[in-house]
Amino acid sequence: MKTVTVIGLGLIGGSLAISLKAHGLAEHIIGVDHSPENLGKAQELSLIDEGTTDLPAAVRRSDLVVVAVPMDAMLTVLPQVLDEVDQQVVIDVGSTKSMLLAAVAGHPRRGRFVAVHPMAGTEYSGPEAAVPELFTDKTLVICDAEQSDADAVNQVQHLFEQLRMRIEYLDAAAHDLHTAYVSHISHITSFALALTVLEKEKEEQQIFALASGGFASTVRLAKSSPDMWVPIFRQNRVNVLDVLDEHIKQLQHLRHLISQEDYPAVYQQIEQANLIKKILK
Repeated sequence: MKTVTVIGLGLIGGSLAISLKAHGLAEHIIGVDHSPENLGKAQELSLIDEGTTDLPAAVRRSDLVVVAVPMDAMLTVLPQVLDEVDQQVVIDVGSTKSMLLAAVAGHPRRGRFVAVHPMAGTEYSGPEAAVPELFTDKTLVICDAEQSDADAVNQVQHLFEQLRMRIEYLDAAAHDLHTAYVSHISHITSFALALTVLEKEKEEQQIFALASGGFASTVRLAKSSPDMWVPIFRQNRVNVLDVLDEHIKQLQHLRHLISQEDYPAVYQQIEQANLIKKILK
């Protein structure tokens, strides 16, 4: 890919720009962002070679276009990108797929679009959050590949394999279901835990002084941007509610056992939870 345009210069867009350059997979990177401040910061950090707010012109100059904006904005931006596409390859990096893919299903250039989700990230946002090698040894999900042109899918798979990512193929509905289970619920839980501690513990210094590594790692996702996560929860609402209901059920069950002082049962529940060690090394 000689020229790559990255639309949205936050954590994922910025990290992908760094990675493509570092691995020799792009010669020239154009950044597009509605924020002049983000464009300036991205150039200052050498994430991009040039910045612009002229999306159509940037798309027409590119071999690959990466759409890395929040999910609600994606519904508007992706069709605008496809309107300018000839043989360029277009990818998004969004965390939900069903609503987005439905929005472009009838677009005449739909085949040039490959829907992907790199399962990588941190709790930080903005150009400053971009980090090299964010994607190394992580999984890339390609969704509804049969709706994309075969050459576009092959190019995208090859590109991310060069970034040392594992490739998985899912349909959009399965992707949204499974990400609700393994990603979206983690963020909701972290937000709720942070709200709980902030409500119960009024002394900020005590939170800082006494919070152990376990608490810090559990609640770190609560630092994630609402600009990113509210659209995800909105677009994946049904699946998020399903997994949230199950999570509440499990919390209520543990609460009941502790209230009844049934500690052998609590022990068994923890042993059951420990089985996750067989999956997550």
